[in-house]
Amino acid sequence: MVAPKKNKDVEDEYVVSEENEQLSKTQIKAQMVAMQKLGESLVHLGQSSLAKIPMEPELLDAVMLARKILRKKEGYRRQLQLIGKIMRSIDIAPIEQALSNIKSAHKKINDAFHGTEMLRDAILKEGDSKIELTIADYPQLDRQKMRQYVRQANKQLAENKPPKASRELFQYLKQIING
Repeated sequence: MVAPKKNKDVEDEYVVSEENEQLSKTQIKAQMVAMQKLGESLVHLGQSSLAKIPMEPELLDAVMLARKILRKKEGYRRQLQLIGKIMRSIDIAPIEQALSNIKSAHKKINDAFHGTEMLRDAILKEGDSKIELTIADYPQLDRQKMRQYVRQANKQLAENKPPKASRELFQYLKQIING
């Protein structure tokens, strides 16, 4: 008996489409680890930031429990696995978007802080010329007050005293520039 001849093209097409639908063990594990890392970042968020994340009640309960058992190594690991499992069954795009928004807001605040620090350092180093340029950019600043802070900071530096005036200048700049 001769077996009926199979159409090779149809068979190959079926195998290719089946491969696209099924993930390999490596891909499944990588996906699982990624979900656990995302879950861990949720666990380590502050309470106010966590409130901004859109989550299913089951996921929120799992995250809150993980926060409670953070110090218990094995229990915490298993809880992260559970969080990853829950996250694989839901749409995580809104969660990732909310986390991204929180991180970008944090980065924006840090950038403003470092910009103010650099401005303060430049004012202390360059003196009146930098004060004039800064006032041109921010007319609400008080020229006399800034010169006073610079004089006090230079005096404290010369006497090896703590840089109180430098800190005050930073706070003044932060208050006026960053509002």
